[in-house]
Amino acid sequence: MNKYHPSLVALHWILALGVMLLLFGGTMLAGLESGDPDRAFGMTGHMIMANVVLVLMTIRLIIRAKTEKPAPADIGNALLNRGAALAHYVMYLLVFAMAASGWAMAIAAGLPAILFGDSTDALPDDLTVYPARVAHGVVATVFVLTIAAHFVAALYHQFVRKDGLLSRMWFGKRTRID
Repeated sequence: MNKYHPSLVALHWILALGVMLLLFGGTMLAGLESGDPDRAFGMTGHMIMANVVLVLMTIRLIIRAKTEKPAPADIGNALLNRGAALAHYVMYLLVFAMAASGWAMAIAAGLPAILFGDSTDALPDDLTVYPARVAHGVVATVFVLTIAAHFVAALYHQFVRKDGLLSRMWFGKRTRID
């Protein structure tokens, strides 16, 4: 195959947008005061979108396991080739770690009941008192760095090596390469 399955392509770009919005939104939420009405609204949207991303990432992982894929890209260096393969699995792991730490923080802070249930409790003033919030921030930082490396590597392939790597993750006819 010279391209990824169209479902993987669509999910890749949808998830890229979703993850970027979540990372940006999480940064914005961290700067809002606990009494700010936008904080509750933003947290509600953040939690809903995070769960959508989690479901879509799970679906993408299943489709990826069940569909034929192009041969791994070869940059001519075995160590870099292994690093690229590992980085893709790390990104899956980071999405799941973000979701797990987010859920752990939300449960510890009582957010599901406050935002979606019948609790009349106010939002906690400081979520950083919860270890899961600290983990969520650390994982987010690692994730941003990993995404940046992924982006730079894609640009390197496209514009320096000119190997057309980005076309593999776009729509179009899939042809078998033997």
